Amino acid sequence: MTDFLAAEDRALLQRHGLDSFEALWTRQLDAVDEPNTSGDGWSSVFRLELEGQGYYLKRQSNYLTRTWSHPFGEPSFSREFRNISRYRQLHIPALQAVFYGQRKVNGEARAVLLTRALDGWDDLDSLLQRWSTLSAGQRTGILQACGHLARRLHNAHQMHGCFYPKHIFLQAIDGSYQAQLIDLEKTRPLLFGQRDRVKDLEPLLRRAGAWKSDDVRQLLSVYLEQPLDSALVDSWMTRLAARRSDKEAR
Repeated sequence: MTDFLAAEDRALLQRHGLDSFEALWTRQLDAVDEPNTSGDGWSSVFRLELEGQGYYLKRQSNYLTRTWSHPFGEPSFSREFRNISRYRQLHIPALQAVFYGQRKVNGEARAVLLTRALDGWDDLDSLLQRWSTLSAGQRTGILQACGHLARRLHNAHQMHGCFYPKHIFLQAIDGSYQAQLIDLEKTRPLLFGQRDRVKDLEPLLRRAGAWKSDDVRQLLSVYLEQPLDSALVDSWMTRLAARRSDKEAR
């Protein structure tokens, strides 16, 4: 597989000698959290800053995902990079890849994924923690942005698979909000129509404990492109509540 290097970042990385797999693999950095481990494999995330531009550098060794198309496993970053590329092709707002590469070194499967940091953006989880302090206009803007993002995702026939508040990032621009997604590793095609759509949305609403019924209705109104009091919004409210009750009862 040929290494990927985004044209927009090539010159900056070259100036710092970081435009190759080997340079990114050996760069000494402090991890932002504890590494994930699986068997003899590991996966870790590092913060990198170059001339005021922030990045997240992810490195992994023998950290493999097994699927029907890769029964012997492939680096999990490989799947994530494919999904990032697919989202870009489908014009679904999401994090941007700057570099991807993988190597086999003495039987060790290594992979590197570099993405632009979303500096200046807030994750929905942090916004929900101060939901009561936000103005009515801010709350409406956030709900509308989340509804638009979900509609754009599902209209492109993609299911995120981890549509949680911590994976949705928002930024206020000119009085309105824009939203985008991170953590695309579990994305898959949306195969089962409304069932998959409900399955994708319900975890978001279950984790957004600060949202009341009227907030959910507002998000669904944007998602479905229907009036707040429409029968279709009522139907989705019922379906989502039923799935939530089922999940909580397990």
